[in-house]
Order: sequence, then structure tokens, then C-alpha cells
Amino acid sequence: MKKVVIFGGGSGLSQILKGLKLFPVEVTAVVSVSDNGRSTGRLRKDYNIPAVGDISKVLLSMSNCDNDLKDLMNYRFTKSKSLGNHSIKNLLLTALLDLKGDFASSIPVLEKILDVQGKVIPISEDNVDLVGITSNNKKLVGEEQITKSKEKIKRIEYSNEIEINPQVLNAVKKADLIIFSSGSLFTSIIPHLISKKLNNAINRSKAKTMYICNLFTQPGETDGFKVSDHIKMLESYLGKNTIDLVLASDAKMNSKLVKKYETEEQKDQVVLDKDVLDKMKVLVISDKLYKIESNVYRHDSLKTAYLIFSYLMDGVKNDFHD
Repeated sequence: MKKVVIFGGGSGLSQILKGLKLFPVEVTAVVSVSDNGRSTGRLRKDYNIPAVGDISKVLLSMSNCDNDLKDLMNYRFTKSKSLGNHSIKNLLLTALLDLKGDFASSIPVLEKILDVQGKVIPISEDNVDLVGITSNNKKLVGEEQITKSKEKIKRIEYSNEIEINPQVLNAVKKADLIIFSSGSLFTSIIPHLISKKLNNAINRSKAKTMYICNLFTQPGETDGFKVSDHIKMLESYLGKNTIDLVLASDAKMNSKLVKKYETEEQKDQVVLDKDVLDKMKVLVISDKLYKIESNVYRHDSLKTAYLIFSYLMDGVKNDFHD
């Protein structure tokens, strides 16, 4: 069975995994641990632990449990001040960390409870914050602060040097395909590319590297970015000519929801600039990859996963890096 390692965090990664778990591939999801917002941020402060929210969300997306259990895991104590709007899944993972002492011992327990198909591992066991450097060289400490910033972010680093989880390095070494998921480029994907040790392991791997491009730009982070700009940003950390292929949506979106994104949220559709990508020798796999769920544009998880699986099984004859 082919082995896929996919890097990301939170909603973007979870959406892709919902589809990928349906195919006969061995999936290892590597999750960022530096979120400091809302429930996760408060649990980090109270227990001095890395972020649990993205990990618990990814675990649930890879779960084969029934909807009743999923609803229970997602339940939030919205009516209680003492329980602070925490979700059951976040509290469970926090409790396990308190009992077991680390993610390596805690996550397998939740994987068993939730009947998770695949493996979920954190990028690191360290409790660190993201630091965003703005175009004016101002330092913004914390993922939430970076996301809310109105100033353009030019670089991301950690508050302290992190120790990469050895399981991540081992998974990368054995991978047949390495994927950088859709999701926040600066706070979900780039946090995986700050460590030179991990970057070296990715570049030494026999696996091809794929980027699943976002559907929309993000204010303050990727304003005006086309598909090629996303890849150039990734390669500014990983090294030039290190992304082999990109999965991108090529269908124009026309709806009232698009207008809302553009006007109220300052988010624009990401333009697929295939001519530039051809010059960069990045293979493009494109299709209509979006759908609307609960009045939100999301990747079509099944179609995206199908294209990933098809590439894994058959490859593409005009792969630039073969």
C-alpha cells in the first residue's frame, strides 16, 4: 500500500483527510501545534501544553466512528463559564496529556476510541508560539495575532527552536508522496517548514512533493497571490524547485457567496497561472475542486482525494521531475 504523508493543520487538512481516508493508501497526518486562539489557547495557558485543537480536529476527520460519537466529541460547553466553551475532544486530549505526559502516549488512546484510519502525529512535542515578522519588521507573537494582523506578513519563525518529532522524520523517509495541504499558508503549512532538519529530510526523500493550493487568498498573508506565488513562498523555506506538482481548482466561481468573500472578507479567488507554473517546471493537476458546505467554500474532499490517489497509482507522463 502506498504511503502518504500530509502536512497541515486544522480545517484545511481535516477537509482533505475526509476524502483521503476512503482510498486504499496509508496516511500519516502531521499536524502543527502552535495555535493559541480560543479554547486551545486557554488550555495551553492552563496546562502548559502544546496546542490540542488542530490535532483533535484531524483525529475526528480520520475517524470511522458513528455520528453520535462525532457529535459528542464536537460538543462545546457554551453555557458554562467554568468550562469555557471547550469541546469534549479538546478536553479529552488535554486530560490524556496530563495523564500520559506527551502526545506520543496520548494520541494512540484517542485513535483507538475514535477508530481512526491512519496515523496522526504532531510536528513536535514542544510548547512553542509562532512569530510573524511583518513588512515593517514588527514581531507578532502567536498564531491568533498573526491571523488578525492588518500588516503584511513576510516571514514566519518559532519563538524557540523546536525538536522535530522523530516519528515525522521516519514517516517522511518512507513516504511515496509528501503533501502540503490546503489551509492557512502562514500559520498551518509554513510552520512545518521552519526546521532545517525536517526540510533536509523532505528533500532527501524519494517521494514527490505536492501542494494542494487554497481556493481563496487570505487578507494580510496572501493578498494578490496566484498559485505560483503560493509555491514560491513554500520554496523560500524548502528550497528552489522542491515542489514537484500542484493540485489546483481551475473552475471560476460565480455566486453571491463569492461576492461576500470579496467584499466583506477581502478574499479573492486564487488564479491558476499555468504558464508561470510550466516555466517553474511544476506539474499542474487541475479540476473543479470546490463545493459549498454550510455556506462556506471548501475543497471537494472526495474529488481531491481521487486525484491524489490517481496520481499515486498511475503518475503523469509529463511529470517534469521524472
